[in-house]
Amino acid sequence: MPAVTVPAGGSGIAKGDLDKYICDSNEAVEFKLVRNPEDLENDGCTFKPEMTHQVYGDEERIFGYTGLNIKLYYSACRLTPYIGLAYKDKINPAKCDGVEADQVLKPLSEYYPPGYFTNIDDFSAALIKDASFRPFGELQNQHKVYLGGSERTFEVYSHDISPPGFREFHERMQTFILFFIDAASYIDTDDEKWRFFVMYEKYNVNGSPRYAAVGFTTVYEYYAYPNNIRPRISQMLVLPPFQQGGLGTQMLQTIYNYYIAHKSVMDITVEDPSENFTRLRDYLDCKSCMKLPSYQAEKLMVGFTEEMAKEAQSKLRINKKQARRVYEILRLHVTKRSDKESYRNYRLHVKNRLNVQFKKEDNDMAKLKKILKPEEFTATMTMTSKDQRLESLEHQYQELEDHYSHILERLAGSDLS
Repeated sequence: MPAVTVPAGGSGIAKGDLDKYICDSNEAVEFKLVRNPEDLENDGCTFKPEMTHQVYGDEERIFGYTGLNIKLYYSACRLTPYIGLAYKDKINPAKCDGVEADQVLKPLSEYYPPGYFTNIDDFSAALIKDASFRPFGELQNQHKVYLGGSERTFEVYSHDISPPGFREFHERMQTFILFFIDAASYIDTDDEKWRFFVMYEKYNVNGSPRYAAVGFTTVYEYYAYPNNIRPRISQMLVLPPFQQGGLGTQMLQTIYNYYIAHKSVMDITVEDPSENFTRLRDYLDCKSCMKLPSYQAEKLMVGFTEEMAKEAQSKLRINKKQARRVYEILRLHVTKRSDKESYRNYRLHVKNRLNVQFKKEDNDMAKLKKILKPEEFTATMTMTSKDQRLESLEHQYQELEDHYSHILERLAGSDLS
């Protein structure tokens, strides 16, 4: 979004008075998943975006309005959108040297597929179509969760892009990533290697089933020679009204179960995981690896072995890098931190792995030194001092141990008995 040019004053509105027309787009935007017309007046259904910079610019500000309210409502099942705009006051260009208000709806229209409503009455009337909506694909998992004060039923379905109507449904569904997944981008649904896992809440209205969208995961199935695939998890989102109920864990476990059952799958990878997803993945992988013979306490204390990597890959489709990470978490569990020698050995073991990046830097600089003139080598040298390396290693290690401890806390209890 271009920067706002504020007039220097003299005639019209004074410069300071324009500040009231600057809005925080994160506060201005509100979402609702609407199951019935009554929800339109229910503020309890409202939730806020985590970010808006992907639509309204890095500063996440909108100029030209007071009391700005951007309404992004979706029918709960079909995800048919309504985009509405309300405000108390809008700046008058004639009174401030021609300065105009920012476009609000135009940036949204660039991301939303055609067919969204701008009239709230038409949107309300169309909610009845949700009654006939049924999930796409095949049911993979059904589970009950105590959420929001009651037991509720959730189901996960899996399919490619081919089911009739799903492409349009996905176009509407993926608009959420703009506001809840940083650095998000729409995927190319013309590529047949995409697989989708969509979670719904199954509930009843007058004895008839309804299926409200809860979240989704996209997985790209890379080809692996000669006749295998290597799935990579790309996007995963559980919508805010359904968070904090363990549904993300259920969805990821469903994905694991689906691919573990396919012999053609080599291992499962993840594209640029967020911190929250990393915690979720580490928790599930540790929970599963704890049951493997190669990950038992007596073997963990020996060190990471090829046996661990192979068993995690063959039985759980966990790749070698992640298998090593799981090993470090579980070895921390069996390491007595009160035993100075044992704890020291553990720290050194992890730091030796972290130190690989510095050894690579050393090798790269040694190669450069051979091919560059002395003055050129000096100009390009970026090697850190020994003290800086030690400080960096300690910082990286401490962050890892804090993360590992968080995972172990979640696993505590019966899972670790």
